[in-house]
Amino acid sequence: MENSKVDNLTQAQNELYSWIKNYMREFQHSPSIRQMMNAMGLKSPAPIQSRLKHLQEKGFISWQEGKARTLQIVDEILEGVPILGSVAAGGLIETFSDVQENLDISDIFSKKNVFALTVNGDSMIEACIADGDMVLMEPLKDTYSLKNGTIVSAMVPGLGTTLKYFYKRGGKIFLEAANPAYDPIELDLNEVILQGKLLAVWRKI
Repeated sequence: MENSKVDNLTQAQNELYSWIKNYMREFQHSPSIRQMMNAMGLKSPAPIQSRLKHLQEKGFISWQEGKARTLQIVDEILEGVPILGSVAAGGLIETFSDVQENLDISDIFSKKNVFALTVNGDSMIEACIADGDMVLMEPLKDTYSLKNGTIVSAMVPGLGTTLKYFYKRGGKIFLEAANPAYDPIELDLNEVILQGKLLAVWRKI
């Protein structure tokens, strides 16, 4: 990250930001609010939450308030992934060793409050989302403009959270699987909380 951008941080914000980066490099996951409080010598979470909000607004971190372990360092994922050529899924084709460009994923992580969910089950298998995958979700601000066919995470109070295709027909919400073995879930509008829409799928091999 450029020094001029870091200069926009207050001393307290820069101190927390530097500590978070070092922590995540060592432990490979984000710290808790309490750990940040202890590291900064604070007895209340409010100053930490305030600094995190400012760091997010200034583009240093991605963080979903109230959600554990959702903090990410934006600067370490903005450079992108090098695209080295093409790979055939049919016959063999020539590959290229020269790096032509980078796969830019900054548009995903520059969005505010992006969060990840672990997929359990095979109901979205025909959408190429398998059991054990991680899905990156963007919180929904306006559910009224949500397009039919969007993949969403939806919470049904008392039943749990599910990843499904969203459809609205009349006064009903339909959550449809990408697997014919699962029946659509039909709900009234007030029976479902739409948490986010799909941005990307992350799969470790």
